[in-house]
Amino acid sequence: MAIEIEDGFIFLLDKALHWTSFDVVKKIRNTLKDKKVGHAGTLDPLASGLVIVCTGKGTKKIEGLMGVDKEYTGTIGLGFTTPSYDLETEANATFPTDHITIELIFETAKSFLGPQMQIPPMFSALKVDGKKLYDLARKGLEIKIESRPIEIKEFEITGIRMPYVDFRVVVTKGTYIRSLAYDFGMACGSGGHLAGLRRTRVGDFHIEEAQTIEQWMDWWRERKALQLEMPQSLD
Repeated sequence: MAIEIEDGFIFLLDKALHWTSFDVVKKIRNTLKDKKVGHAGTLDPLASGLVIVCTGKGTKKIEGLMGVDKEYTGTIGLGFTTPSYDLETEANATFPTDHITIELIFETAKSFLGPQMQIPPMFSALKVDGKKLYDLARKGLEIKIESRPIEIKEFEITGIRMPYVDFRVVVTKGTYIRSLAYDFGMACGSGGHLAGLRRTRVGDFHIEEAQTIEQWMDWWRERKALQLEMPQSLD
């Protein structure tokens, strides 16, 4: 979906796995030959789903879009943790799962609802003294990270295939789903990591409205071709 505004666009893109949010921005910037391009919220390389890209005067909408609620679907893997809280890094500790019942999983999910404090993962783009945490983490440095206020508005368990738990969650700005997966595992008396993630909604924008980057490229070529075919006005 492309929303055209005066001197700019708002594009809804379905980011593929292993692409970074910056990869999406770079692709659009290079195609449009427009330096004023930005995204309204980072999505990790190991996650897919909705990324909103704004161009031109549309970039003025970015701050507002970053502040809205977001919805995700995903999978938590129980039984081990990783330094990155997802599968970007190898397991660093293993835990038992035999004691985890269906009832425990649902009760644990319920306990996470509402306002709370959350500690972001060490492998994140947050900055401490001007340096990104993931750069420090990859150097093996341990930094104390302050917890931040967030709210989990909905947390629905959609499937259980032990040791995997499928979920749908609606959260406020600044919530790390990787941290939620890690904390969920610990709350179950085990360990947890994020095994899969897809962003399905940002505010009022839904993934069903989004285009893959390939679909967006086709749309842009068709748009340019139509512009070239339009007769020029005579003064």
